[in-house]
Amino acid sequence: MMRTTLLALAFAGSVALAGCSLGGKPPPTLMRLTPDVAAPTGPRSGPTSQAITVVAPSVPQELGTLRVPVRSGTQVTYIPKAQWVEMPNAMFARLVTETIAAKTGRVVLDPHQFTIDPGQRLTGTLQEFGLEEAGSQAVVVYDAVLARGANAVETRRFEARVPVAAIDAASAPAALNRAANDVAAQVAAWVG
Repeated sequence: MMRTTLLALAFAGSVALAGCSLGGKPPPTLMRLTPDVAAPTGPRSGPTSQAITVVAPSVPQELGTLRVPVRSGTQVTYIPKAQWVEMPNAMFARLVTETIAAKTGRVVLDPHQFTIDPGQRLTGTLQEFGLEEAGSQAVVVYDAVLARGANAVETRRFEARVPVAAIDAASAPAALNRAANDVAAQVAAWVG
Protein backbone atom coordinates (compact mmCIF):
# COMPACT_ATOMS: atom_id res chain seq x y z
CA MET A 1 0.00 0.00 0.00
CA MET A 2 2.75 2.43 1.00
CA ARG A 3 4.71 1.62 -2.14
CA THR A 4 1.67 2.24 -4.36
CA THR A 5 1.06 5.60 -2.69
CA LEU A 6 4.70 6.63 -3.15
CA LEU A 7 4.63 5.61 -6.81
CA ALA A 8 1.40 7.55 -7.34
CA LEU A 9 2.90 10.66 -5.69
CA ALA A 10 6.09 10.37 -7.73
CA PHE A 11 4.06 10.06 -10.94
CA ALA A 12 1.86 13.03 -10.03
CA GLY A 13 4.94 15.10 -9.21
CA SER A 14 6.64 14.25 -12.50
CA VAL A 15 3.48 15.14 -14.45
CA ALA A 16 3.26 18.47 -12.62
CA LEU A 17 6.93 19.23 -13.32
CA ALA A 18 6.55 18.28 -16.97
CA GLY A 19 3.65 20.70 -17.26
CA CYS A 20 5.73 23.50 -15.71
CA SER A 21 8.78 22.91 -17.87
CA LEU A 22 6.80 22.91 -21.08
CA GLY A 23 5.35 26.30 -20.27
CA GLY A 24 1.97 25.60 -21.79
CA LYS A 25 0.90 26.13 -25.36
CA PRO A 26 3.56 27.76 -27.59
CA PRO A 27 2.72 31.03 -29.32
CA PRO A 28 1.39 30.85 -32.90
CA THR A 29 4.73 32.10 -34.30
CA LEU A 30 8.28 31.80 -33.02
CA MET A 31 11.03 34.40 -33.34
CA ARG A 32 14.40 33.83 -35.03
CA LEU A 33 17.41 35.82 -36.19
CA THR A 34 18.23 36.31 -39.86
CA PRO A 35 21.54 37.70 -41.13
CA ASP A 36 21.65 40.93 -43.12
CA VAL A 37 24.44 39.43 -45.24
CA ALA A 38 25.03 35.89 -46.45
CA ALA A 39 28.36 34.13 -46.70
CA PRO A 40 29.32 33.35 -50.27
CA THR A 41 28.69 29.83 -51.46
CA GLY A 42 31.45 27.57 -52.63
CA PRO A 43 34.67 26.36 -51.08
CA ARG A 44 36.93 28.51 -48.94
CA SER A 45 40.46 27.91 -47.87
CA GLY A 46 43.12 29.66 -45.90
CA PRO A 47 45.84 29.11 -43.34
CA THR A 48 44.69 27.80 -39.98
CA SER A 49 46.11 30.93 -38.35
CA GLN A 50 43.44 32.93 -40.21
CA ALA A 51 40.58 30.52 -39.52
CA ILE A 52 38.22 31.48 -36.71
CA THR A 53 35.92 29.37 -34.57
CA VAL A 54 32.85 31.08 -33.15
CA VAL A 55 31.63 29.54 -29.89
CA ALA A 56 28.13 30.23 -28.57
CA PRO A 57 28.47 32.83 -25.83
CA SER A 58 27.51 32.19 -22.25
CA VAL A 59 24.44 34.01 -20.94
CA PRO A 60 23.15 35.24 -17.59
CA GLN A 61 20.19 33.37 -16.13
CA GLU A 62 17.59 35.81 -17.53
CA LEU A 63 18.68 34.85 -21.08
CA GLY A 64 18.84 31.11 -20.45
CA THR A 65 15.31 30.72 -21.78
CA LEU A 66 13.34 30.89 -25.01
CA ARG A 67 11.39 33.86 -23.64
CA VAL A 68 12.21 37.51 -24.40
CA PRO A 69 13.20 39.58 -21.35
CA VAL A 70 12.14 43.14 -20.68
CA ARG A 71 14.22 45.14 -18.22
CA SER A 72 12.59 47.85 -16.19
CA GLY A 73 15.00 49.27 -13.63
CA THR A 74 16.01 46.39 -11.39
CA GLN A 75 13.14 44.14 -12.50
CA VAL A 76 12.92 41.66 -15.36
CA THR A 77 9.68 40.48 -16.91
CA TYR A 78 9.08 38.53 -20.11
CA ILE A 79 6.99 39.47 -23.13
CA PRO A 80 3.77 37.43 -23.24
CA LYS A 81 3.43 35.27 -26.37
CA ALA A 82 7.00 35.99 -27.55
CA GLN A 83 9.31 33.01 -27.83
CA TRP A 84 12.52 32.21 -29.70
CA VAL A 85 12.69 29.17 -31.94
CA GLU A 86 15.86 28.11 -30.05
CA MET A 87 18.16 29.47 -27.36
CA PRO A 88 19.24 33.04 -28.18
CA ASN A 89 22.96 32.48 -27.64
CA ALA A 90 23.04 29.66 -30.23
CA MET A 91 21.19 31.82 -32.79
CA PHE A 92 23.45 34.78 -32.06
CA ALA A 93 26.59 32.66 -32.56
CA ARG A 94 25.33 31.49 -35.98
CA LEU A 95 24.49 35.08 -36.92
CA VAL A 96 28.02 36.21 -35.96
CA THR A 97 29.50 33.24 -37.87
CA GLU A 98 27.57 34.11 -41.03
CA THR A 99 28.43 37.81 -40.76
CA ILE A 100 32.16 37.19 -40.24
CA ALA A 101 32.25 34.82 -43.20
CA ALA A 102 30.38 37.28 -45.42
CA LYS A 103 32.24 40.45 -44.45
CA THR A 104 35.79 39.17 -43.96
CA GLY A 105 36.16 36.22 -46.32
CA ARG A 106 37.76 34.24 -43.50
CA VAL A 107 37.21 30.52 -43.00
CA VAL A 108 34.81 30.20 -40.06
CA LEU A 109 34.70 26.85 -38.32
CA ASP A 110 31.98 25.22 -36.27
CA PRO A 111 33.02 24.51 -32.66
CA HIS A 112 32.20 20.84 -33.21
CA GLN A 113 35.10 20.59 -35.71
CA PHE A 114 37.77 20.30 -33.01
CA THR A 115 39.62 17.59 -34.90
CA ILE A 116 40.81 20.51 -37.01
CA ASP A 117 42.98 23.31 -35.61
CA PRO A 118 40.33 25.82 -34.48
CA GLY A 119 42.52 28.79 -35.43
CA GLN A 120 41.45 31.87 -33.53
CA ARG A 121 38.56 31.39 -31.09
CA LEU A 122 35.79 33.89 -30.50
CA THR A 123 33.64 33.47 -27.43
CA GLY A 124 32.30 35.67 -24.66
CA THR A 125 29.10 36.54 -22.83
CA LEU A 126 25.85 37.77 -24.28
CA GLN A 127 25.06 40.19 -21.44
CA GLU A 128 21.81 41.63 -22.79
CA PHE A 129 19.49 40.38 -25.49
CA GLY A 130 16.02 41.77 -24.99
CA LEU A 131 14.02 44.94 -24.56
CA GLU A 132 14.38 47.86 -22.18
CA GLU A 133 11.23 49.55 -21.09
CA ALA A 134 13.02 52.87 -20.46
CA GLY A 135 13.45 54.40 -23.89
CA SER A 136 11.50 51.57 -25.58
CA GLN A 137 14.45 49.89 -27.22
CA ALA A 138 15.88 46.54 -28.15
CA VAL A 139 19.31 46.07 -26.60
CA VAL A 140 22.09 43.63 -27.48
CA VAL A 141 25.31 43.71 -25.43
CA TYR A 142 28.06 41.20 -26.20
CA ASP A 143 31.33 40.99 -24.25
CA ALA A 144 33.60 39.24 -26.74
CA VAL A 145 36.81 37.37 -26.03
CA LEU A 146 39.12 36.64 -28.97
CA ALA A 147 42.03 34.25 -28.55
CA ARG A 148 44.31 35.23 -31.45
CA GLY A 149 46.84 32.53 -30.65
CA ALA A 150 48.51 30.82 -27.73
CA ASN A 151 49.80 34.10 -26.27
CA ALA A 152 47.30 36.76 -27.31
CA VAL A 153 43.80 37.36 -25.96
CA GLU A 154 41.67 40.44 -26.56
CA THR A 155 38.35 41.51 -25.10
CA ARG A 156 35.88 44.07 -26.27
CA ARG A 157 32.27 45.07 -25.56
CA PHE A 158 29.85 45.52 -28.45
CA GLU A 159 26.47 47.14 -28.03
CA ALA A 160 23.51 48.10 -30.18
CA ARG A 161 20.26 49.83 -29.27
CA VAL A 162 17.34 49.97 -31.68
CA PRO A 163 14.06 51.82 -31.02
CA VAL A 164 11.01 49.58 -30.75
CA ALA A 165 7.47 50.74 -31.47
CA ALA A 166 6.00 48.86 -28.52
CA ILE A 167 7.09 46.38 -25.87
CA ASP A 168 5.18 43.44 -27.34
CA ALA A 169 5.52 40.24 -29.35
CA ALA A 170 4.75 42.00 -32.64
CA SER A 171 7.48 44.65 -32.33
CA ALA A 172 10.28 42.71 -30.62
CA PRO A 173 11.49 40.41 -33.45
CA ALA A 174 12.46 43.04 -36.03
CA ALA A 175 14.11 45.34 -33.49
CA LEU A 176 16.12 42.55 -31.86
CA ASN A 177 17.14 41.23 -35.28
CA ARG A 178 18.42 44.69 -36.29
CA ALA A 179 20.33 45.13 -33.02
CA ALA A 180 21.86 41.64 -33.27
CA ASN A 181 22.96 42.27 -36.88
CA ASP A 182 24.48 45.60 -35.84
CA VAL A 183 26.55 43.88 -33.13
CA ALA A 184 27.53 41.05 -35.51
CA ALA A 185 28.79 43.60 -38.06
CA GLN A 186 30.83 45.36 -35.33
CA VAL A 187 32.36 42.01 -34.32
CA ALA A 188 33.19 41.15 -37.95
CA ALA A 189 34.98 44.47 -38.39
CA TRP A 190 36.94 43.85 -35.18
CA VAL A 191 38.12 40.32 -36.03
CA GLY A 192 38.71 41.48 -39.64
